[in-house]
Amino acid sequence: MSRAVLSLGSNLGDRLAYLRLALDTVGPALVAVSSVYETKPWGVEDQPDFLNAVCLVDDPARDHWAWLATAQAAEQAAGRVRELRWGPRTLDVDVVTVDAVTSDDPRLLLPHPGTPDRASVLIPWLEIEPDAVLLGHGPVADLLRARPEEDTAGVVLRPDLRLR
Repeated sequence: MSRAVLSLGSNLGDRLAYLRLALDTVGPALVAVSSVYETKPWGVEDQPDFLNAVCLVDDPARDHWAWLATAQAAEQAAGRVRELRWGPRTLDVDVVTVDAVTSDDPRLLLPHPGTPDRASVLIPWLEIEPDAVLLGHGPVADLLRARPEEDTAGVVLRPDLRLR
């Protein structure tokens, strides 16, 4: 079994369509997908707001490198251009975690190092996996409780937008 958590984000163009494209790319491996949330940009703040979601995927034929290739294929299909770190993007697909795999390879850091600090990942992840645990960091619910109120308040549920 190769179970992974993927974080999806888009802040350029048809944001919802790009998130859907990511789900189409994982295909039948999709197990669950969160609601859509809108968040302010992080890192480079002078850019449009993001739509974010998290999905759980499972495919015994894919290891962590295959999940990275899947994420990159979705970004490429969305026409992502990497011009500025943390800059605007049509689609960002991060591999958050894959089974109990850890990696310090700069091409694929696992678990994703930004996860404990990103309410935009923690909130949707908890929605679809309430007992989630981030390897090396503990329960995701505890990580979320440790975030400042302004971080969690900035993750706004968009019930008018649906991925499935």
